[in-house]
Amino acid sequence: MLLFDQTATTGVSTRLMDLISAEEAVSLCGLFLERVARTPDAVAYVQFDEKAQTWIETTWCDTARSVAHWQTALMREGLAPGDRVALMMRNRREWVAFDLAALGLGLVTVPLYPNDRPEAVGHILDDAGIRLLLLETAAQRAELSAIDPALAQLKRLLILEPGDAPLAEGALSVRDWLDETMPVVERGAIDRVDNPEALATIVYTSGTTGHPKGVMLSHRNILWNAEASLKLIPARPDDRFLSFLPLSHTLERTAGCVLPIMAGCSIAFARSIPQLAEDLQQIRPTVMIAVPRIFERVHARLRERLDGESAIKRRLFEQAVSTGWSRFEHGQGRASWHPRLLAAPLLDHLVGAKIRARFGGRLRVAVCGGAPLAPDIARVFIALGVPLVQGYGLTETSPVISVSPLEDNIPESVGRPLPGLQYRIGDFDELIVRSPGVMKGYWNQPQATAEVLDDAGWLKTGDQVRVQNGHLFITGRIKDILVLANGEKVPPADIEMAIAGDPLFEQVMVIGEGRPFLSALVVLNPEVYTEVAKAEGLPADPMAADADGRLEPVLQNRIESRLTGFPGHAKIRRVALAACPWSIENDRMTPTMKLKRAKILADYREALTRLYVGHDH
Repeated sequence: MLLFDQTATTGVSTRLMDLISAEEAVSLCGLFLERVARTPDAVAYVQFDEKAQTWIETTWCDTARSVAHWQTALMREGLAPGDRVALMMRNRREWVAFDLAALGLGLVTVPLYPNDRPEAVGHILDDAGIRLLLLETAAQRAELSAIDPALAQLKRLLILEPGDAPLAEGALSVRDWLDETMPVVERGAIDRVDNPEALATIVYTSGTTGHPKGVMLSHRNILWNAEASLKLIPARPDDRFLSFLPLSHTLERTAGCVLPIMAGCSIAFARSIPQLAEDLQQIRPTVMIAVPRIFERVHARLRERLDGESAIKRRLFEQAVSTGWSRFEHGQGRASWHPRLLAAPLLDHLVGAKIRARFGGRLRVAVCGGAPLAPDIARVFIALGVPLVQGYGLTETSPVISVSPLEDNIPESVGRPLPGLQYRIGDFDELIVRSPGVMKGYWNQPQATAEVLDDAGWLKTGDQVRVQNGHLFITGRIKDILVLANGEKVPPADIEMAIAGDPLFEQVMVIGEGRPFLSALVVLNPEVYTEVAKAEGLPADPMAADADGRLEPVLQNRIESRLTGFPGHAKIRRVALAACPWSIENDRMTPTMKLKRAKILADYREALTRLYVGHDH
């Protein structure tokens, strides 16, 4: 069994301007206070003010006053170090201020997804023994009425924006709560934890099966991960991050919140996903942390628009991508110079610059993580000059395990392991890691902890990998592997990504456990289907086209063209159509946008069973 240690192998420059080390910070609140001391008047956060209808900048010094105010109010609650407090809000200054204030007092913060289901929230409140809960709006409180018994166990329920309606029984507006502490808020000092090993947060994984597990992360876990990430993706004080992934997502919290404090960058909070395109134009970020869905949607819209353009414009776009990719490979040192690169500046001006303008025109790096991004899609953006890199990690590792440096970027790879992270390859090619970022364990679940974390600190990731030239390539997830009736083992992720590269397929899930062949359950993009239906003479309603048997051959042909390089056992023999998209709301996706495979299988069991009628197992 091979053992690797990335401490001495990175070779990446660590010239970071004004970087606060994890050792200097000691704790997360200590990191913040050191940043305030170093650059008090620099812009820390940018947030849209709905009343003024403008973006408001807040300095580190301003933020410190806010943190002190929140902390003073929390001190009056009689909470003890180690007590758990939860917050359920969109990304905003108040999220960060509450978090830092609580952490400084030794409290343990438990972030909740703003759109999570009441049952999941109720489980977390009960499992973590939450003493205080901060909600953003009165509407959230109304949505949680199904878990009133769990809410009744809270010591305090706060609502940031209560509106004009009377508050629910037991709730208190944040304004009233904070106003009680106004006379003493000028005490000045902000408390901080001096033990880096102290528990900082419990983050509940959005499990695809069963109840979520609470991942216990210390101050040191998160600080180490942010500092190590900066060694592969350096950040500068003049960088502006755009924060739109939920801060309850550990990737956003570590890489999009803690890391910028460490490097002295400013963070702008996006208003919402529907307004993201507009926010990109107004904020013009230099750094963004994203999930594949963002790039998949932009790519799908690009393809839709191209389908309606002239043959000349389509050819121009393809030429720009081809030449841009050659230029990228040459710049990476993987290809020699070719005369066609002389056309690269003109093609970039005509095509690439317009695509980059959609992201604000200043993007220096876009880190994509949380799920795999199809290499085809990544190559298009990279070829058009969007500095897109992929990363990989788990909540259990705080979360980053690897990321591709800009100067050593392979789209099919999830990058190089962080400096200081050790890894080895176990049975079934499972990646096993050890680092100061590995969790303390699962809250209240010693058996589940022992199943993945040994006494020496090695964590089983559950992901299958191969390693090539120091880069990690994810080949599958052990629990998702499909075993066909003939014993052939098939990881579905690569097949699903390849199929989803066709803009017709909005969502894809490959099935075949215990079956003689693979099938696919798909959700279609309605706009693209309309064009396909016209071209193929199909009914306007895809369900009608599916019912009369004419749609499946069309879908099979398109899928087959996407899987030309796959082995025979990985081919899709049958296709079933899902009537509606899978979402968090219908409980078919987790809050981190992962498919709940077992739930989807159960919901579509009858339709999927019909695919195999007449076939021997």
